[in-house]
Amino acid sequence: MTRQPLAPRPLLCGLVTAALLAVGCTPSPSGKERQPAERPLAVIYDGPQGCPDCAPSIAKVLRKAPQHYRVRYVKTAPKASDLAGAMLYVQPGGGSDLERTWRDLKGSAGVVRTWVRNGGSYLGLCFGAYLAGRHPGFGLLPGDTNGYIDSPSTTVPDGRDTVVPVKWKGKPRHMYFQDGPAFYLNEDADADVLATYPNGDAAVVVAPYGKGRVGVSGPHPEADESWYAEKGLHNPDGILFDLAHELIEATTGRR
Repeated sequence: MTRQPLAPRPLLCGLVTAALLAVGCTPSPSGKERQPAERPLAVIYDGPQGCPDCAPSIAKVLRKAPQHYRVRYVKTAPKASDLAGAMLYVQPGGGSDLERTWRDLKGSAGVVRTWVRNGGSYLGLCFGAYLAGRHPGFGLLPGDTNGYIDSPSTTVPDGRDTVVPVKWKGKPRHMYFQDGPAFYLNEDADADVLATYPNGDAAVVVAPYGKGRVGVSGPHPEADESWYAEKGLHNPDGILFDLAHELIEATTGRR
């Protein structure tokens, strides 16, 4: 769970046919050139118990994702005003004391649940995925979480940083891992399991919550080269972010 360590411009047209002039060079009713739609906003928690790299790493991934998110950090438990206008709220990794972090965040539990229920999207990574569960947590999942290292037949029996093999939609992949959760879903839960650990436990899950969606990952799809280098680890797939992008798009319903 923890890693130590534009003003408007005049519309210019050359010599074109009258038809093209009429269609392509007609100013908008306001007399200004139309601007592209504003990029969606992601709000990322970067408060106490966060690791130095966790929030910046997912921010970098979000900025380069297909939707090219704008990013805003919050340093304290999010308020309704913090989430207003956002498409995505990210609870990143970092932290080793779930009870302590929950004391910092539990005052926002109703705000987060209401925001997601009304159409927002929650992305929880490692520690943030634990917090999507119930004991303690926001209670956003159709089930609960428990540490993969404590799961029967786990392949990672301790809290060391490592690379874990997963089956992502049935295909073998590898992901950075440090004491992340596995997910135990209710029977007949409305949820998509995107990836499983070697013992079959759910490693990455996306589920609806009211009008919104919740995406959680036990491993770290946002881990960049520096994470691996710091711990002397190697990912056989290379340092890729396609899984992170796929999880983000599935969580926001844009896939």
